[in-house]
Amino acid sequence: MAAHRKPRARSLSGNTARTAATLALAGAATATAFDGTGHAEPRLTTAQVKTQVDRLYREAETATEKYNGAHEKASAAQHRLNTLRDETARRQDRLNTARGALGAFAAAQYRDGAIAPSWQLALSSSPDRYLDDAAFAERAGHRQAQQVSRVRAQLREMERLRGAARVEAESVRSRQAELKRQKDAVTAKLRQARQLLARLTPPERATAAAGAPAVPVRAGAGGPSAQAPAALGKASPGRANAPVPAPASRASAAVAYAYRKLGSPYVWGATGPDAFDCSGLIQAAYRSAGISLPRTSYAQINAGRRVSRSQLQPGDLVFFYSGISHVGIYVGNGRMIHAPNPSAPVRVAPIDQMPFAGATRVA
Repeated sequence: MAAHRKPRARSLSGNTARTAATLALAGAATATAFDGTGHAEPRLTTAQVKTQVDRLYREAETATEKYNGAHEKASAAQHRLNTLRDETARRQDRLNTARGALGAFAAAQYRDGAIAPSWQLALSSSPDRYLDDAAFAERAGHRQAQQVSRVRAQLREMERLRGAARVEAESVRSRQAELKRQKDAVTAKLRQARQLLARLTPPERATAAAGAPAVPVRAGAGGPSAQAPAALGKASPGRANAPVPAPASRASAAVAYAYRKLGSPYVWGATGPDAFDCSGLIQAAYRSAGISLPRTSYAQINAGRRVSRSQLQPGDLVFFYSGISHVGIYVGNGRMIHAPNPSAPVRVAPIDQMPFAGATRVA
C-alpha cells in the first residue's frame, strides 16, 4: 500500500509575495486607525496660522457688523412694539370709559321709555319744565349718537393697533432669529481662531496675533503691499500721545476720545466705555463730541460727506475691505486709531495695512 505524503508548502515569491506584503501593511494601517493612533495633523507654520487667523478674524468682523445691524433693527422693532402696546392700553381704557357711559345712558333710556312722551307731557306737574327737559334730552340724544360714533371709531382703531402689534411682534421674532444666526457665526469664527492659536507655542502665538494681516494689500485695492508685521505693531507711547490737530472742534474731540481709549480691549458688539468693536469705537468717539452715528461700519460710511484718500483730515472715518466691514478714525500722517480684533487692543496703525475702501467726513 502506497504511503501518503504531506504536500510541500509552496514558497511565496514574485507577485504573490508582494500582494501578501501589501495586504499585511494595509491590515496594520487599518488596525492602527481603529486603535485611534493615526497620523497627527500636519503642523502649520506660524505664518500659515497667522494667515488663517487673520481670515477668520475678518470673517468674524463681517459677521459682527451684521450682528450689530440686526441688533439695532431688533431694538427698534421692540421699541415700536412697546409703543403700540402702550397706545393700545391707553385706547382700551378710553374705550372702556366710553362704553360705560354709553351703557348708563342706554339703561336710563330704557327705564324712561316705558311711558310715551305725550303721556309724560300730560301727566307732568310742570309742562314748561317737561318741555325744557325734552329739549335737553334731544340734545343729549344727539351727543349720545356722537358718542356711539366715537366708540365705533375707537373699536376700528383698536383693531388697527392690534394688527400693527401682531406685525411688529413677528418682525421682532424675525430680527431676534437673525441676531442669533449672526451671533453663532461670530462665536464659531472666533472659536476656530482660538483653536488655531492654541496649536502654537506662546512666542509663536504672540507673533501670529500681532501686527498687520498676512494677506498683502494690492496697490489697486487702495495702497501698497502690507509692511512687515514687526513694523506695524502698536505705536510708541510718544507717538500715540501726539495727535495731529483736527480742523473742526467736534472732529478734534472725537480724535481725543479715541486717543484716550488706546489699549482698551476689543470685544465684539461693544460700544464702550471700556471695550469696543471697530464701529463701536467710532460711534462712541463721535457720541462724545455730540454727533450721533449709525451703529455699523456699512451705515457709517453713508453718514457724512465722502472724501478722497488724498483729502483725509484728522477725524475722518476710514473704511476697509469690499464689504465695508472695518472702520477706523484717521489721526493724520497716514495713521488711524481702530479696534482691530480680539487679539489686539485699540491701537494706532497705518491705513495702508488693509485694503482701503473709502472715507467719510462727519464733522
